[in-house]
Amino acid sequence: MGMIKEFQDFAVKGNVVDMAVGIIIGGAFGTIVKSLVSDIIMPPVGIMMGGIDFSEIVITLQEATADTEAVTMNIGMFINNVISFVIVAWAVFMLVKGMNNLKKKEEAAPATPPAPTKSEVLLEEIRDSLKAR
Repeated sequence: MGMIKEFQDFAVKGNVVDMAVGIIIGGAFGTIVKSLVSDIIMPPVGIMMGGIDFSEIVITLQEATADTEAVTMNIGMFINNVISFVIVAWAVFMLVKGMNNLKKKEEAAPATPPAPTKSEVLLEEIRDSLKAR
């Protein structure tokens, strides 16, 4: 039973839950970026380059036969994926940069010492009284 309890403690810790939420949101963000690149960015870029559809840029290594499909290198899809990666990497960089800036501001804020307790005040008064004698 010790291992089950240990796993349960691990699984319900805040860090694991936060990581799971991050992975789910990251997956959704990746889908949005993929759509942004393939549906919004690449069509105008293709038009500017003479009506090229990047998703159809391929290098055929072996033509299709009756028994097999064509073997191709999908250069256009690779370009789309590289652009998607750059956008995601930039967004993550900006997120981490923002978090680091917030952390620096928290560290730079002067920490106010806590107010002395009644016992500490009493001890200070006794100390001052003894010094005065």
